[in-house]
Amino acid sequence: MMKTLLFLLAASLCFAQTEEKPGPKYYRLDFVVKELEGGKVQNAKTYSVYANTLSGGKAMVRSGGKVAVSTSANQYTYIDVGVNIDCRLQFETSTELGLQVAADISNLTQASPAPVIDQTKWDSNVVVMLKKPTTIFSSESPASKRTTQLELTVTPLQ
Repeated sequence: MMKTLLFLLAASLCFAQTEEKPGPKYYRLDFVVKELEGGKVQNAKTYSVYANTLSGGKAMVRSGGKVAVSTSANQYTYIDVGVNIDCRLQFETSTELGLQVAADISNLTQASPAPVIDQTKWDSNVVVMLKKPTTIFSSESPASKRTTQLELTVTPLQ
């Protein structure tokens, strides 16, 4: 009887020690920058990045180039244009992910006589449903009839 009790106690201790702790979770974040005119998509570009719950859940995208702007005779300053997206995972549920997202989207709209650069910046906390494309930001250009949107799809990885 005593041996049986000792065996059961030892077995229960083994099970308690092997209790599985939740590990880090990984996500693929697919951002789509859309340019619309009259409600129709004129241009769309996709940027994907992976994020996890380790190290603060930070992820970023950098894509673009530099435009030379003359500052004086034979001197130029280079201005970054393109897409910059920074995000940080904030919370997760079984169906949603909360993130802080900052986006800076710029492009050259006129090269001469002087460069004209359209720029859109957003920074906000957002909540998106998992596996469902969600428009998280949208704004109209003050200089044209175009609308710029940022769409996000979050896919959990196994």
